[in-house]
Amino acid sequence: MAITNERLAGYEFLHPMRGDGYYPARLVAKGGDILHALCERIEAQPPSGLDELYELTQAATEEFNLLDEEFHAAGSEIETVAREAIAADFDHLAQAYGYADADVEELIANREW
Repeated sequence: MAITNERLAGYEFLHPMRGDGYYPARLVAKGGDILHALCERIEAQPPSGLDELYELTQAATEEFNLLDEEFHAAGSEIETVAREAIAADFDHLAQAYGYADADVEELIANREW
């Protein structure tokens, strides 16, 4: 499904991680897919408020927790640059869908990275 939100339709998720040899491209792409799928879920059934948004974003964060294991297996990890890129994209996504009051720490509250 294509993302219809104008601010996200052409947005390059995890841009700071792309092209950096420390992060395997296939795993960065998987992270981008997680965020793209989150957009699809939000567009298919928009959350009625922040609590529902947080449920969706924390489910996606759990996928990143699992992805971190793959990064470790590939000799990499979700460290400072990656953490900031992921958090910034979660925040950008929330803002783009009109959740101006979303707390980025709550969006990714269950992160293990």
